[in-house]
Amino acid sequence: MGNTLLYLIPVFIWGSTWLAIKFQLGVVPPELSVAYRFLLGALILFAYIKWRGLNLRFSRREHMFMALQGLMLFSLNYVMVYFSEMYVTSGLVAVLFSAVIILNVVFGAIFLGNAVQGRVVAGALVGVVGVALIFWPELQDLQVDSLRALGIALGLFAAVSASLGNIVSARNQRAQLPVIQTNAYGMLYGSLATLAFAMLRGTQFSFDPSLSYVASLLYLALFGSVIAFGSYLTLLGRIGADRAAYVNVFVPVIALALSALFEGLELGWFEFMGVALVLLGNAVVVSTKRLSAKA
Repeated sequence: MGNTLLYLIPVFIWGSTWLAIKFQLGVVPPELSVAYRFLLGALILFAYIKWRGLNLRFSRREHMFMALQGLMLFSLNYVMVYFSEMYVTSGLVAVLFSAVIILNVVFGAIFLGNAVQGRVVAGALVGVVGVALIFWPELQDLQVDSLRALGIALGLFAAVSASLGNIVSARNQRAQLPVIQTNAYGMLYGSLATLAFAMLRGTQFSFDPSLSYVASLLYLALFGSVIAFGSYLTLLGRIGADRAAYVNVFVPVIALALSALFEGLELGWFEFMGVALVLLGNAVVVSTKRLSAKA
């Protein structure tokens, strides 16, 4: 699969998952929905691995790194986003989370020894400013109190967790761990960690058998987890965590377009200017020449 397609798949899938997540909220506590999503994703991947006859034997050390990827990328990241949105607007969380691209540059340099490219940093900053403009109507009246400060801290923690998960995935691929099996075990370990968190928190276990909940859960597990993460992490291994992370900056643009189409959201100058900056930053970070290059 070409790098451009690997880039577009998670952008459009994750840009649409907010529609499915809406049907997850209400009856089932958020942390349980996260656990169900990645547990189901793991089961789908293990079924595929069994069908293909792929290797499932790995050393204890390799399992430790797969578990670390699962904890950061498939557990803490998502749980902290859900809890952050309890205290601050989803727009602010999106802005905070777009910092993943900058964090990937920093952590990639620290943990992987990657060179810091000025082109990528400049494009990243332009993209983050663009995301902030997209959500400016939500942000301009923000008043920070203790609860909102907690929400901001949780949003930043989610971005840090996601970025570290990206770096661990890049490290695992450098160590020749296959993406499919690593994701299968990672989602399994991540879902178990989230279930353990729910138990420690005293969450009452429940499940919503309604068609809307089950259908959205299937979409999030198969498309939002198995396919989108498989594509994104494969791309990350090919072009580097810094450039691949721009997917996270582009996702709000797709979500904005879908909201305008299906929810009647009216777009103003801030939104159009924000989209223009995201597109400009994207052109700088992942031009055709760069997208085909190795990190």
